[in-house]
Amino acid sequence: MALQQSPVVETANLLIYDLAISWRHQNNEQAAEDLPWPITVVGINEDDLKHYGWPLDDNLLCTALQRLDGLGAAAIGLDLYRDQAKPCLQEEIKRNPRLISIRNEAANIAAIPGAPAQQQAFNDLIMDSGRVVRRDLMHVGEQEEAIRSLPLRLLETAQQMPGLDQRLEQMADHHWLTEQSGGYQNTDTDGYQTMLPVYPPGRYPSLALRDVMENTVEEDMIRGRVVLIGHVARSLRDLFGIPHSRFDHSSQFFEVPGVELHGQRLEALQRLLQNQAPQITAATSWQRLMLMLAMGVVGILIAERPTRIRRSVLLLSATAALLSAGVFVLTLEGIWIGLTMPLSGLVLIGGSGILGRGVQSQRHQQEMRRLLGQTSSPAVAEQLWDHREDLIKDGRFEGREQYVTVLFTDTCNFTGVSEQLSPSALMQWLNRGIGISVNAVTSRSGMVNKFTGDGMLAVFGAPVSNGMAIDADHAVAAAIDIQQRITALNTALKKEGCPCLRMRIGIHSGPVLTGSLGSSERLEYAVIGDTVNCASRLESLQKERQDGVVRVLLSAETHSLLHGLPDQTKAEPWGAISVKGRQEALEVVELKSTAP
Repeated sequence: MALQQSPVVETANLLIYDLAISWRHQNNEQAAEDLPWPITVVGINEDDLKHYGWPLDDNLLCTALQRLDGLGAAAIGLDLYRDQAKPCLQEEIKRNPRLISIRNEAANIAAIPGAPAQQQAFNDLIMDSGRVVRRDLMHVGEQEEAIRSLPLRLLETAQQMPGLDQRLEQMADHHWLTEQSGGYQNTDTDGYQTMLPVYPPGRYPSLALRDVMENTVEEDMIRGRVVLIGHVARSLRDLFGIPHSRFDHSSQFFEVPGVELHGQRLEALQRLLQNQAPQITAATSWQRLMLMLAMGVVGILIAERPTRIRRSVLLLSATAALLSAGVFVLTLEGIWIGLTMPLSGLVLIGGSGILGRGVQSQRHQQEMRRLLGQTSSPAVAEQLWDHREDLIKDGRFEGREQYVTVLFTDTCNFTGVSEQLSPSALMQWLNRGIGISVNAVTSRSGMVNKFTGDGMLAVFGAPVSNGMAIDADHAVAAAIDIQQRITALNTALKKEGCPCLRMRIGIHSGPVLTGSLGSSERLEYAVIGDTVNCASRLESLQKERQDGVVRVLLSAETHSLLHGLPDQTKAEPWGAISVKGRQEALEVVELKSTAP
């Protein structure tokens, strides 16, 4: 709401509008000659001022007007103030009913004295900040006969059909601008205003005053056409900015003479009456509001629906770009929708939702790590939070029986290595191996349940399972990854003169009891059962029977769940082996690497 009241909104909307209008006319091939009443401009240029002097003598103007009338002009608009005209001009306007004299309502300048009411017209231009003309006041309703816009009066005169003002008044309200049409914010839109499809100058055939005075004008340049006479010399400063002005890179600020703009106003009026719709349609305030609300809803969906925050960010960026491009293309096609508010609604609501999710995600991870008491990946923490209603009661995990795959690791000959290294070097050496193991587990949706001195206990399938077979696949893949990375680590350790690191891994699948164990002062996520004991026994089984850097033993239960062995890996059966604390023997398989 604060942004809605800011002038920045309208400024940004107008900047985008100006850019689109500039692009719109680069490839516009619609000619002005196809109008029912084509337009010719007689421009009083710098050469005319040098030759005839300034101010121009009224007798000179009378001669020019008579010659244009003699060449068959359908209507003549004298865009020069002559409120103190000499008798010749006063007589000429009474003699020639096709001659229109301008007046200016804002500056209180009258028309030629004695001009009939139906031959008077105001030439006021509607300007935005910076004297930029983007819209046109085509008509002011409920006024005396003398108060008609110059284009409206010229068209009525050319076709000798008064009453065009009534046709305009009968058009649908959505054709006319309101205070918040398009990208405007509380703009004065009194009367019947439309967006003016401003073209670059040079759109209409142009003559110099000297051409008329020296009789060098071809008749077809005048006959049956509406002729506008006005200043084009820069020294007279009858110049106005247009949407193209912002994007012109010449050394002098790009401006258009007023007489040229009156020609464009006349063209816009003719096309409005032909098509029964303006060339540029501005969205209504209700349409803008509905679009802004729709973008707010889209922002909420983008922030909340995707499962990953990164996806939400990418989707929000793509949607904002698509919205900007869409609004820009619509403006090129003649439909102006202010971009700032819909885009702000999308970005602010979507962005705040994503930010809220980010903060919430951090809280989720902190809460889960408090409850679990060990290392898990952010993805697992997010998954756990999504299932919190089923898993957590009264701030702790309820006791549940789950089918999991347990992975135990232990570092070989840790005591011997500890005698060779200082305490700090020993801790660094151990952490390099433990770090490899943790990353291998957490990157595969596993959870490090606890560290056991120089080893660790990891669980796949608790508190949330991906499926028994997938959990087993992830555990074995983690073990093979550890095997390969420890081998590579030993190459680096050897170069550093440090002892090589060897490890044993035991993997077993089966039911366990899980849940929060302890008190509010110390709470731990416990994984208890024979499955954990079996994985531990497999890790420590026949320690002397190890010929590689990392030995991986798994039970037949885990082996039977696998979809297949990892690449460059083979299974070597050990047979049924009795383990401590278990009456029934375990079928044991060793996984060995076949990589060269």
